[in-house]
Amino acid sequence: MASKLSVVLLIGAVGMVLAADKYTDKYDNIDLDEILGNQRLYQKYFDCIQGKGKCTPDGAELKETIPEALKTECAKCSDKQKAGVEKVLRHLIREKPDDYKVLEDQFDPEGVYRKKYEDLKKKVEEGKPIEY
Repeated sequence: MASKLSVVLLIGAVGMVLAADKYTDKYDNIDLDEILGNQRLYQKYFDCIQGKGKCTPDGAELKETIPEALKTECAKCSDKQKAGVEKVLRHLIREKPDDYKVLEDQFDPEGVYRKKYEDLKKKVEEGKPIEY
């Protein structure tokens, strides 16, 4: 009986570790096009990320995740999340360059990631796909 319990606990522990290797997918079905296309919604998320407004649960999760995702090149992102990141980056770089600059200054005050992601930004500006 003890060995069965040990196996169950071990399987549970392995599952928890594997799950921790990825970001939660509970917000993966949020309509990014709706947010990016609606200035009022967009501004609420932007204010949340800057710490200047209330956050929805998904906005709070995003705000907490950004520093680690930058540091690890989105290593814990699913393919769907990477596609979402690309969509938002393209929108910010092309349509909201001032907001992009604000976020750059907020999340990369020393310029550590600007150099690292310089090629990615150039690809977006040129309309080329991003490869992870």
